[in-house]
Amino acid sequence: MDEELKQLGERLRGLRDVLDIPMSEIAEIIGIDVEKYAKIEKGELDITISNLMKIAHKYGMSAEELMFAETPHMNSYSVVRKGQGVSVKRPNAYNYSSLVSGFRNHKADVFLVTVEPKPTARIIYKSSHAGQEFNYVLEGKMNFYIGNKTIELDEGDSIYFDATKPHGMLAIGDKAAKILTFSVE
Repeated sequence: MDEELKQLGERLRGLRDVLDIPMSEIAEIIGIDVEKYAKIEKGELDITISNLMKIAHKYGMSAEELMFAETPHMNSYSVVRKGQGVSVKRPNAYNYSSLVSGFRNHKADVFLVTVEPKPTARIIYKSSHAGQEFNYVLEGKMNFYIGNKTIELDEGDSIYFDATKPHGMLAIGDKAAKILTFSVE
């Protein structure tokens, strides 16, 4: 069992215990059945960043608190030095590095997302969440999937979209794509 998934499951279980929330309530928030959610809490199944954001926003916390077990402390400003963002690698080839994790009550979730190439990928993982999102391609090239559309984005391209629509990314070629992602509910 992946240690990161196990720790994330423990944090989700802890949230439920502290707030006395039934498993069924969180499963309903993220749109899955209770049995599948139980596997997430056991660390046997992954959960998308967008579903973590849904849970965090519902209960008045930051997604970073669930993802990284870190509580933001800064009120006036927060600096993240190059390569120092708190990060988590997801099994679907995305690595999320939070650029706002130190700022308390931030209004937007901002991540540097690295998408590793998967030349043989047959399944594109799509997720959705409340609000809107802006993605700017810093490096590389990628296909961006939203609804039934596929949009090719090159370095310097950006897209702003309704994040309630299922969306996902896939790096093109043999180089990782790096994307600056802003999500606002």
